Order: sequence, then structure tokens, then C-alpha cells
Amino acid sequence: MPATGIVEIALSLGVLTAASRPLGHFVADVLEGRRTFLSPAVEPLERACLRAAGVDAAHETGWKPYATAMLAFNLLGVLAVYAIQRLQHVLPLNPRHLGAVAPDVAFNTAVSFASNTNWQSYGGESAMSYFTQMAALTVQNFVSAASGIAVLAALIRGFARKSSDTIGNFWADLTRVTLHVLLPLAFVFALVLVSQGVVQSFGPPLTVRTLESQSVQDIAIGPVASQVAIKQLGTNGGGFFNTNSAHPFENPTPFTNFLEGLAILLLAAALCHTFGRMVSDERQGWALFAAMMLLFVAMLVPAVRVETSPNPALAAMGVDSAPSLLQPGGNMEGKEARFGPASSAWWAVATTAASNGSVNAMHDSFLPLGGLIPMALIQLGEVVFGGVGSGLYGMLVFALVTVFIAGLMVGRTPEYVGKKIEAYEMKMASLVVLLPAALVLVGTAIAVSVPAGTATLGNPGAHGFSEVLYAFSSAANNNGSAFAGLGSANPFYDGMLGVTMLAGRYLLAIPVLALAGSLAAKKRAQEGAGTLPTHTPLFVVLLAGIVVIVGALTFVPALALGPVVEHLQMTAAAATH
Repeated sequence: MPATGIVEIALSLGVLTAASRPLGHFVADVLEGRRTFLSPAVEPLERACLRAAGVDAAHETGWKPYATAMLAFNLLGVLAVYAIQRLQHVLPLNPRHLGAVAPDVAFNTAVSFASNTNWQSYGGESAMSYFTQMAALTVQNFVSAASGIAVLAALIRGFARKSSDTIGNFWADLTRVTLHVLLPLAFVFALVLVSQGVVQSFGPPLTVRTLESQSVQDIAIGPVASQVAIKQLGTNGGGFFNTNSAHPFENPTPFTNFLEGLAILLLAAALCHTFGRMVSDERQGWALFAAMMLLFVAMLVPAVRVETSPNPALAAMGVDSAPSLLQPGGNMEGKEARFGPASSAWWAVATTAASNGSVNAMHDSFLPLGGLIPMALIQLGEVVFGGVGSGLYGMLVFALVTVFIAGLMVGRTPEYVGKKIEAYEMKMASLVVLLPAALVLVGTAIAVSVPAGTATLGNPGAHGFSEVLYAFSSAANNNGSAFAGLGSANPFYDGMLGVTMLAGRYLLAIPVLALAGSLAAKKRAQEGAGTLPTHTPLFVVLLAGIVVIVGALTFVPALALGPVVEHLQMTAAAATH
């Protein structure tokens, strides 16, 4: 691996670890209504917004009204984004005079951005006006992230409270997270990106003559930096441009690549410490962070190793893929020369661990085992940091499964953070763990069994199967990245993946909120000699092991049909060359 790649990865992980704790404490203070250094500037705006909406922030609700408010708000978001896309030809800020977005693409996109998935079956600069990019997509980048954190906040209150019939106020949580956390972070980050060359403009495309043929070419620009900032911080991932963060106007330099890669993980990691602070035991937050980091590094090392190695098929043909002053070496197919394979692999692991989905290289061009790792990270349930809010509440569900299994082993009622875990909690946890896997496997099986699903495959055989499997894994777990050889801009995939994204987001959020309500109503159990400590290295290893075992038992057969078979075919072909 090049030394620059090692330095970038080590520095990223170090900064992430150092910055996550203070940011997590800040988010906890916001969610608990404590004053912060931003309160004098933001609280008047918060009160004005809540007053205009007729919301009493002090009025808390049980889990059912909380879930109803969350679902209603997100449904309105879907309808608003759909309407803006269909009407963009008559709306302002459309200098290229783009027409209305097709109904199936508009549905898929509306669901995608509302669910924090940001799957894109369109080319951003050639399909969406500036108004649509800002008023529809960027707005959803903020509020979908805030919705995920709000659901997490409700679950944390379930652990922190005792004998309570309320878990918070959704409207207050949504408003506070958006105004106190997401907007300030995105504003500062956007300014930094602009200073590094990321485009931010309302002007029309630039018309230039090419250097070689002197032909006329339009170069798309737009309000890019403002969208890139929140797409990374909010683990959204949808790019202004079709090539996403591989485009030089979104990610121009190695320094912006470092900052954006760090931003992908930062808030999701910080929420671990938010949990520890809100349950009054910071050791619990560090344990969750450690389990996530353990899984992350375990996936990162082989991914970088594979992609910095030459393609065996090309090596057998005598192609020089060794690092040198003239080339970074390794597998450079589908990668930007300014980033190289190590940085591209780091980004691929970060974006699929964190449910972000933005890309600075084409995952479809990774070597088979290099592509397997991002896919497997998604299939683990997006709990290795995961989406903001959703990643941690997914990992907390796995923590409940872990203490349940440990309780069976020692014959005691399982407990976590002072709450006994009983039959109802395990039923809700089982739904959260099993539903995404069912959506992935059933959706993939249908798609590869019908002509509409196979008609737009970019590749036959094992790689074509991997493209479909990746698409449904990405949709069900709200990631949004793709093996882009699959042609998904058609009614079949727009509809199938749209429904999968809806189910993967909201059919999981409901049992999580039900868990929050059940836990909040419980009394706090006293720790005894048989209580499993959940802040120790042993628990960290147990938790990580349960996540891997569940993922392996569920998806290894499907992965064997896709990237594993493709790897064996590639090495066999190289050996016989």
C-alpha cells in the first residue's frame, strides 16, 4: 500500500476518534434541551419555528403518536419532492430548461431522498433543475437525517427513563437537530468546500471549446457545495453530478477527499457518545463505538489490500500495475488518478459502513473481492456506524440480541443499561434484524427471475447477479450506492427499489419506536452478580461477533453466487493465460 494511503487512513481514523466524543456530547445537550454555545443565536429561531407550527416542545408523547408524527412528516416530504420534480419545468432556477421528471423516476427519487437512501436512477446535472436540487433534494438531506436522529433519541430515552409513558416530542427533536446540529455543521463545511474549489453558483452552464477538437461543450455547474456538505454529514450520499464525489466539481483535491470521507463517518460515530451521555454511562457509548470500529477496520484492511493489488487477469497479460512515480499502481479501473486505489477503497468502506452511498470510484469496477466488502458491509444492516440515527439504533438492537443470547447461556433474564429484555423486546428486535434481509433476498430473487429484471443487466453471469444483489442490498438498507452497470432507470427497478427503500426505512423505525415505548415504561433493574457487563472488551467482541454471524448466515450463499464465483473465474482465467 502506498505510504500516502496509510497516512490518510490513519489520520482519518484518529481525527474521527478524537472529534466524535465532543460532538456527541453536543448533540446530547441539544436533545436534552440544555444550553450550548449556539443557543443564543439558534433558540429564537427554534421557538419561532415551533410557534409557527403550533407545537409545544414541552408536550411529550408516547411511542404511537411519535411514530405517527414521524410517518406523517416523511409522507409529506415524499409528496413534496415528487410534486417539485413533476413541475420543475414551470418552476424557477432552471437555466437549462429541463423538462418534468418521468413519473417512475420522480417516485423513486422522492422515496429515496425522504428515506435517507439517495439512490439515484438519473443523472443529476442533466435531469434536475437548481430549484429541484435545492428545494427538494437538499431539504430532504437535512430532514431525513434529522428524522433518523429523532428516532434514535426516542430509543435512547427509552433506556434512560424509568416507569415513563412518554419518549419525547418528534417535532421538537426534528427542529432542534436540524437547527442546532445539521445546519451549522453544513454551513461551515460548505464554506470550507467552496474555499477548496467546490462549485457554488446559480449561473447557467459554462460554454467552452475543447482543447483538441475545438468543439463546443457545456460544462454543468450549480449550487453544489451546499448539497455536498449535507450529503456527507447527513449520510445521504446523493450527488449533484452523475459521477458523484468522483466529479472534480464535487471533490476536487485530496484534501477535500479527506474532509468529505471524514464527514461521512463523523456524526454517526459521535452519536455513540450521545447515547453514553444520555444514559449517564459513557462507557456504554465507548463500547458501541469500539464494536463499530472493530468491524470497520476488519473490513477496511482487506478492501485496501485487494484494490492496491494488480488485477490478476491484467498481470497475466504482462500489464505493469506496480506503483511508481508515473502511476499509483493496483487496480485503477473505475478510479480517479488524483485519489488512487487506497483512497478509493477507504472511501468505499466508509460510504457503505455509514449508509452514505456517495462514491469517489465506481464500485462496479472493483475486483470481485474488493466489491464484496462494500456489499457485505451494507448487508450487515448498516450498523457499522451506519446512517445518522439509524445506524446506532440498529446496533442497539443487535446489543439486545447479544445480551439475550448471553442470558440464555447463563440462565438469567437478559439486561441492557438497566432494563430487562423480555419477549416483547426480542420480537421487535427480531423484526428489525430480519426484515432487511428478507427484502434483499426476496427482491433479488424476483428481479433475476423475470425478464424486466434481467433486461438491463450490464454484465452476464456472476457479475450481473452481483449488480442486482447490490442494488437490493443498497435499497433495503438505505445506502444508495450501486454497481452501476445495472440499468435501473426503468419502471421495474424504479418501482421495486422504491418500495424496498420505503419498507427498509419505515418498517424498521416503527418497531424501534415500539421498543422505545416498552423500555421507557420499565423500571430500572439493579445489577447483580449474574449481570453481563456491557462496557467491557468481552462484550465488544460478543457484539461484533453477533453482527457478523447474523450477516454470514444470511448472505454467504448469495455472495457465493456473485463475487466469490466471479473471483474464482478471474483467477482461473489468469492461471490459464
